Amino acid sequence: MWNTTRWRMLGILVLLAVASCDSEPVHPGQGEAPAPAPAPAGMEFEGERVDMPPDILDPPWLETRARAQRLGVRELGVFSDFRFSDRAPESGISFRNRVVDDSAKTYKAVHYDHGNGIAVADVDGDGLHDIYFVTQVGGNELWRNVGGGRFENMTSRAGVAVSDRISVTASFADIDNDGDPDLYVTSVRSGNLLFENDGTGAFRDISSASGLDHQGHSSGAVFFDYDRDGLLDLFLTNVGQYTTESVRHVSAGGEDYEFFDGFDDAFEGHLYPERFEQSLLFKNLGDRRFRDVSSDVGLTDTSWSGDASPLDLNEDGWPDLYVLNMQGNDEYYENVEGTRFVKKSREIFPKTPWGSMGIKVFDSDNDGQMDIYITDMHSDMSEDVGVEGEELKSRMGALVPETTLRSGGASIFGNAFFRNRGNGQFDEISDQIGAENYWPWGFSVGDLNADGYEDVFVASSMNYPFRYGVNSVLLNDRGTQFVDAEFILGVEPRRDGRTAAPWFQLDCSEADRGDENCEGRTGQVVVWSALGSRSSVVFDLDHDGDLDIVTNDFNSEPLVLISDLSDQERPLNFLTIGLVGTTSNRDGLGARVEVQTAAGTYVKVHDGQSGYLSHSLVPLYFGLGEAQAVERIRILWPSGTTQEVSAPIQINGHLQVTEP
Repeated sequence: MWNTTRWRMLGILVLLAVASCDSEPVHPGQGEAPAPAPAPAGMEFEGERVDMPPDILDPPWLETRARAQRLGVRELGVFSDFRFSDRAPESGISFRNRVVDDSAKTYKAVHYDHGNGIAVADVDGDGLHDIYFVTQVGGNELWRNVGGGRFENMTSRAGVAVSDRISVTASFADIDNDGDPDLYVTSVRSGNLLFENDGTGAFRDISSASGLDHQGHSSGAVFFDYDRDGLLDLFLTNVGQYTTESVRHVSAGGEDYEFFDGFDDAFEGHLYPERFEQSLLFKNLGDRRFRDVSSDVGLTDTSWSGDASPLDLNEDGWPDLYVLNMQGNDEYYENVEGTRFVKKSREIFPKTPWGSMGIKVFDSDNDGQMDIYITDMHSDMSEDVGVEGEELKSRMGALVPETTLRSGGASIFGNAFFRNRGNGQFDEISDQIGAENYWPWGFSVGDLNADGYEDVFVASSMNYPFRYGVNSVLLNDRGTQFVDAEFILGVEPRRDGRTAAPWFQLDCSEADRGDENCEGRTGQVVVWSALGSRSSVVFDLDHDGDLDIVTNDFNSEPLVLISDLSDQERPLNFLTIGLVGTTSNRDGLGARVEVQTAAGTYVKVHDGQSGYLSHSLVPLYFGLGEAQAVERIRILWPSGTTQEVSAPIQINGHLQVTEP
């Protein structure tokens, strides 16, 4: 029986908040459904199709939302006369994310459904940026960019499949300053891995010798130079213990795998101190070795954290740290000259999202001050709202008691956008500027229309057994507001109008006959459910001067969204800047770059934070709007050195700047 109470039971904390419901039951698969689009390669199953939920192949609200967006954008000044198209088939990328049974056949509300990351870097030094996709089952894959929007699978010769564990995410960083990107992969309880790049895209496992082979419920891996000694250090976020000691053995798709069974009450883990896991700060000692210095510098954070971001809020040149908490209050730590961190969380941010998932620090209004955008996934899971309520804050505070929230009233139940007023002062303005959306995991920031203002792509979804959720594209209307544009730009609907895919197969006559999807059925049954993205990265994939988007979708193939902005009649003015540190770390991570034009100054901080669970090494992209010249570039390097590049500066191309 699939009624509203059952829907809410699948929410994260709603068992503690919802007592009863009078909705009429709806049977899975009831009524006629339109013929589905062909399943992608690697997802073929045989058997009777069951749609979960019943309207998953033709959500009735999609066209209504599309029409509303198209009408609304005509009244705005933001440029939107370009499109994205999903070129995954043409790209040659055949990767497909696969998930453990706790997110499919034996679904439960557990942190496995947070999915996997994606990371980008030029691993072989050919000037083209390659893509590393992470999965839970079947092995990660590294795809080499061969130009023209095409890729080839180089996983085997690179040696980075990591098929023997449940991976979570990956980060590229040059940990030894030898000029090539090394690779760090996090996993669930099987040990994290550090791979050293030999410069050709072949990697060597140095995990044990490096000291970075931590075993835990690891998630985001953030590389930054906290002590400014020229070597990249690592802040590793650990979520908390969301799995039991029971190991599940599964045979599916012709492949066997095993994973730790998740707790049935995983999202109540913050109520049990014995399930806490500390996130860790590792200092780079040189010679590819790291040491845990968390206690030494006073950074002992036990938040249920999936990610974090470096930032310099007090502008003293030392990178501070904002740590997300997906089950409670976020934390902010101020860096005291690389010697210690001081918690100033509520002093600077009196309230933060309760269920924080993704973060990006960027200058949204071109005032030279870094703003902070945070997505909140878990608050949205406290109640099953209709599509009309997706851009409203959650009612979680009214539904869930403080004995469960444990946040002392310091919570925002939804996304937060902290606009920087300077002098350590921030205003939370997410509702005023249109920064709220539904089911957001994380996001990537980039100037998609090259008008000089940073736009946002938000990977959003829930998948089985929930309804379809759209990815959000928020165009920046000259720093005043964000405008919904996913349908205008061709990101939604997806290629071929697909909203669902085969999720898993059941034998309703034998092994699975007790499954609720087998009610009234025998033989082989294929359960279809919603497609959805988890992570993303924005970069110029095909070197045509505009920004493209690549996702890592959950239990399906990625989106490879190619922009046609460079094909439009409107002039495209841009500049990409690559940094080479000498005294600073080789990647220049932590550098502040200011590009001055006659129209104004654009500021970016090179932090590698390319999206939720994503740490990439790509050039900084500056859309220049109507400016046809750059007057000056100013770079504040992590070492403290200030460098200026004066005109003439060639635009509509790439500029590489080496630290003096």
